[in-house]
Amino acid sequence: MTPQPASTGRDRAWYEIRLQGHLGSHWAARFDGMTLTPLEDGTTVLLGPVADQAALHGLLRQLGDIGITLLSLHQHDPTTSTAATTEQGD
Repeated sequence: MTPQPASTGRDRAWYEIRLQGHLGSHWAARFDGMTLTPLEDGTTVLLGPVADQAALHGLLRQLGDIGITLLSLHQHDPTTSTAATTEQGD
């Protein structure tokens, strides 16, 4: 079997993960390469590249392990608007 090359930022899938509550900026180090954006509606958006499906499952497991409520998960096109500008209305 031929080894696969390591993922680069370009070929990684980007995800927008909406979480219940506001997470402080100190959590950013735990979610390598992703940004945390607290929104006015009391949620936080975690946005950034994820290497592959295994890494995505690991990230979701990590969120569950620390007791953070997951509200939504969307694959995100990084060329479109940022999470803060896509906040849904009331």
